[in-house]
Amino acid sequence: MTGVPLIIAFVVAIVIMILLISKLKVHPFLSIMGISLLLAVIAGIPLTQIPGIIGAGFSGTFTSIGIVIILGAFIGSVLEKTGAALKLADMVISLVGEKNPELAIELMGWVVSIPVFCDSGFVILNPIRKALVKRTGTSSVAMTVCLSCGLYIAHVFIPPTPGPIAAAQTLGVGENLLLVMGMGVLCSVLPLIAGLIYAKMVGKKIKSADEKTQTGEVVKTYEELKAEYGKLPGGLNAIAPLVVPILLMAISSVVSMAKWTGWLADFFTFLGTPIMALAVGTVLAIIQLLGAGKKGEFYDLTNDTLKTVGPILFVTAAGGVLGKVIASSDMVNFITEHASVLQAMGIFFPFLLAAILKSAQGSSTVAITTTAGIVAPLLSVLGFTSPVEISLVVMAIGAGAMTVSHANDSYFWVVTNFGEMTPEEGYKTQTLMTLIIGIAAMVEIFILNLIF
Repeated sequence: MTGVPLIIAFVVAIVIMILLISKLKVHPFLSIMGISLLLAVIAGIPLTQIPGIIGAGFSGTFTSIGIVIILGAFIGSVLEKTGAALKLADMVISLVGEKNPELAIELMGWVVSIPVFCDSGFVILNPIRKALVKRTGTSSVAMTVCLSCGLYIAHVFIPPTPGPIAAAQTLGVGENLLLVMGMGVLCSVLPLIAGLIYAKMVGKKIKSADEKTQTGEVVKTYEELKAEYGKLPGGLNAIAPLVVPILLMAISSVVSMAKWTGWLADFFTFLGTPIMALAVGTVLAIIQLLGAGKKGEFYDLTNDTLKTVGPILFVTAAGGVLGKVIASSDMVNFITEHASVLQAMGIFFPFLLAAILKSAQGSSTVAITTTAGIVAPLLSVLGFTSPVEISLVVMAIGAGAMTVSHANDSYFWVVTNFGEMTPEEGYKTQTLMTLIIGIAAMVEIFILNLIF
C-alpha cells in the first residue's frame, strides 16, 4: 500500500492504538506492538521482512537510550536515598525563590538539554523535580510538564543537540553554528512562556499517582523529610553525579564541533557519549552512597531501580518498533515525492512537513534530519537564501519536530512514567503541551521571518 490510502491507514491505526490504551485499558506494550504488526501487514511490507524490522526497532531503542535510562534512574535513586535531591532543591529555591518552582525546573531543563538528549535529561533531573514538589507543595503534574517543556525546546532548537546540528549542516549553515544557536535561544522565548502557562493550568486539573496516594494521609513537611536524612550532602557532592555527566557531554560536543583530533580529543569523545558520561555519574553516585553510610542498601537500591525502569524500557522499545515500521513503509517516500504541493506555504512548509514526520514515526531527531534533507534542494524555491533566513528554516523544522509527542515517541513514555501519570493523562499533558509549544514556536518564527 502507498499514497493517500497508507496515510489514512496510519491515522486509523494511531486512533485505534490510543483507544486501546486509554479506553480499553490494554497495556501500552501490547497495544503498540499489535498495531505495529497490523500496520506493517497493511502497508505491504513483505511478510519475511516484518520480523527483522520489529527486531531492529525493538533493539535499536535499547541501543540508543536503554542503558542511559537505567544509569540515569540509578543516579536519581541514589540522589533520593542520600538526601542529595533535597539539597539540590534547596539550591534551586535559593536562586529563584519559593514562588517560582515551575519556572526554575523549566529553565533547568532548557539548559541541561542543550548538550543532553531530552530523554536522558528528564531522567537526570526528575529527582530534583520530585524534591521541589515536596519542598514547595507545587503540583507534581505542573512540574513534570514544565521540566518536559524546557528539555524539549532546547532539544529541537539549540546545537550541540544532534538534530539542529545535522539540519544546519544539511541546509548549508553549519559554518554559522553560533548564529543557529543564537536563533535557537531567541526562538525558545515564546514556547517557554506558553509551556509554563499551560503547565500551571493543567496542574490544577490533573493529579499524578504520587499526589493521589497522598489523599487523606498525613503528609510530612519538607523539614521533617530533611530530618530523616540527618546531615544532607554538601552542595558540590550533591550536584556532582548530575553536573559531571552534563559537562562531559558538553565537552564532547565542543570537540566534535571544533573538529579537534588526537588522543585527548578521542578521550573526551569517549567520555562524552551519553552511556559513558552517565557511567561516570553512576560511579560518583556510588561514592556518594558510600559516603552517606548506606553501603548495605546498594544491592537493593540497584534491584529496585531495575524493577522501576523495566516497564518503561519495554514500552519505549515498542514505540521504537512502530517508528521502524513507519520508516520501512512507503509513507516517507510518498511525502517526499509530493512535497512540492506544500511549497507555497513558505516558512510553514518545513514546519508542517517535520510535524507530519514527527507524528508519524516518533523521533524528533529523525524528523529534523529527514525534513532538512527534503527542504535543502527547495531553499531557493522557497525564497530562503541568507544565513539568517536559513537559520529560521532550521528553527521551523525544529518546531515541527516537537509537534506532537505521543505513543510512538520514547520521550512520551519517559515523561508519562517518571511523572507517574497514566497514558490517558499523558495525552492531556505531554501531547497537548507539545502541540501548544510547537504552535507558539511557529508563531514566533513567523514573526521573526517577517522582520528578517
